Amino acid sequence: MKDLGQLHYFLGIEVTYAGDSMHLTQSKYALDLLQRTKFTPPIANWFWGGTSTSFTKHTNPETYRSIVGALQYLTITRPDLSYAVNQVCQFMHSPKTPHWLAVKRILRYLKSSYDCGIVYKPGNLQVSAFSNADYAGDPDSRHSTGGYCVYVGSNLVSWSSKKQKTVSRSSTEAEYRQLAYTAAELSWLRSLFRDLQLPLSRPTIWCDNISSIALASNPVFHSRTKHLEVDYHYVREKVIRGELAVNFICSLDQLADLFTKGLSSARFKLLVSKLPVVSRAVSLRGDVRQRLSSDLNSNS
Repeated sequence: MKDLGQLHYFLGIEVTYAGDSMHLTQSKYALDLLQRTKFTPPIANWFWGGTSTSFTKHTNPETYRSIVGALQYLTITRPDLSYAVNQVCQFMHSPKTPHWLAVKRILRYLKSSYDCGIVYKPGNLQVSAFSNADYAGDPDSRHSTGGYCVYVGSNLVSWSSKKQKTVSRSSTEAEYRQLAYTAAELSWLRSLFRDLQLPLSRPTIWCDNISSIALASNPVFHSRTKHLEVDYHYVREKVIRGELAVNFICSLDQLADLFTKGLSSARFKLLVSKLPVVSRAVSLRGDVRQRLSSDLNSNS
């Protein structure tokens, strides 16, 4: 083993530094995907031919799975893509024309923001999470879609957008189940920080469902909670032990909305602006766009 110095590129993830902050992006990986699907953006005033692609019901399903799998890997540094990619992943075995159109919209959005990534800055170790669920959001199966995002200080360290495994009989059940998933993620994070000998204060989960918050501290309304499985009272036990706090947040300020449902353009842009997802700053080392442009010009 040897010290290779500062990390700059690993498994498709580029790392750039600006002062005490670190920026993670997958711009080269995104450009390769856009080139493969002919959704290529301009690079240094140089244009590739073929700026559109055609997806039809006759397209090979294996191509669909390949593109969606590549998009899923992009969510490592692009939480703003999580919900849309999760939705198209539901149709991996039966891609149809409407599903291809959804992929096309994701690629079009990626084309305008391929160099965006997550910024991490040093700060406090206060842990907070936003938890939300879209009750019965799937029109076919009526499964709810749950999502969460976890912050350590101002840094986004974990996020998820995932369809729940069972059908919930009420919005309270869907929200409470998502609280359990979020609490489990926080427990793992606390365990990790404990192994690293870093002290963490009591985490806080922000939820916009009042009934779920009431259940987290006191099992009231028994007639409404009989159908909840016993293991989901995991959250209440954490609250009683003082290991977790569950607080109310207005739905307008609920960041986890970004991971649970389709949003209007204005609402989507507002929530993305609250995530540490920004375009990469100019690097003196030269970036992927400049190197790729130079290679292409030398071969033309």
